[in-house]
Amino acid sequence: MKHFLSVVALSATPFAAVAQTDGTFTLTDLPYATDALAPVILQETMELHHGKHHQSYVDNLNAAITAGDAPADLTLQELVAAAGTYPDAVRNNAGGHWNHDFFWNTMAPADATGEMSDALSEAITGVFGSQEEFETAFQEAGAARFGSGWVWLIVDDQDQLQITTTPNQDNPLMDVADVQGTPLLGNDVWEHAYYLSYNNRRADYLGEWWGVVDWPEVSDRYDAALAD
Repeated sequence: MKHFLSVVALSATPFAAVAQTDGTFTLTDLPYATDALAPVILQETMELHHGKHHQSYVDNLNAAITAGDAPADLTLQELVAAAGTYPDAVRNNAGGHWNHDFFWNTMAPADATGEMSDALSEAITGVFGSQEEFETAFQEAGAARFGSGWVWLIVDDQDQLQITTTPNQDNPLMDVADVQGTPLLGNDVWEHAYYLSYNNRRADYLGEWWGVVDWPEVSDRYDAALAD
């Protein structure tokens, strides 16, 4: 399982440095303005999602650690990796904190999304047939995830790309994940991520979301996963 913690060193983005300060986790600033992803994701959605929902995961994780549910000297990545050994308050909120930092840094304003690297493009074509077929498969997996959760593109322990989903705030780095691997791309399919714009039309949200995916960032994650 060589890849499953490699994501901690994927890049110099704020997400990569998420850790405690004096024993307390803090909410990381967004890497862009709250209106920068509109109209795909509205400013109001970003303000609620980051400022309220993400903040609640941080606050609840700190409260769980203060209550003794997990050691106070572990990094977020260490808590996520061993999520199955801790109470749900740690698993859910550590996952929520990690997933959202990863999510914010997966996206960029539409005029700054760039293109995927040749290496990632070739890998996606080799597994899925084309980028279009990959996006369709990813959207279908996200739409089929029952209830709340996430849809992911990962590198597994055989250096192969896979699409997988997780419930609630789980992710593929966790010891409890049905399919483990290094996340390259992840989309939040909880209703609070899209409801103000798309109501119950999750499939529409999944389709529009490609317009704000930061492909150079995803490509860098792919290179790092293979190099680990």
